[in-house]
Amino acid sequence: MKKNKPLTIMIIILVVITLVAAIALVMVLNTKKDDSKGPSIDQIVKTSVEVPEITTNLDENGFIKISFMIETDSKSAKKELEKRNFQVKNIIIKELSQWKSSQMEGEQWMPNLESKLKDKFNGIMQDGKVEEVLVTSSIIQ
Repeated sequence: MKKNKPLTIMIIILVVITLVAAIALVMVLNTKKDDSKGPSIDQIVKTSVEVPEITTNLDENGFIKISFMIETDSKSAKKELEKRNFQVKNIIIKELSQWKSSQMEGEQWMPNLESKLKDKFNGIMQDGKVEEVLVTSSIIQ
């Protein structure tokens, strides 16, 4: 019986180590699944900046009234973007002044504009980055 005691202890230790490793693995896999869902809407709102309606001329005889919601990756990036509000508006006006109203037909103009603005905003950001630019309203004349 004494000879079996060390073997029993080793088996118990191996079982405990295996259980701990299995629990750790399950926790890690569940954490990765939660991250893939992305941030909650509350987190998005806390790190987003609203750009109120801007009215500007287009390249040809027309104008646009447009507003945006800009999602950043952190609260510090949101604060920086709020401070850069004048630069954000300037970038939007410069970009839109190159567009013609005929380019703003169909489904693709809005994602194209959002993508271009996102790249330009990220070019001025120093503390964080812009995750997404969303058009929240637009009127083209």
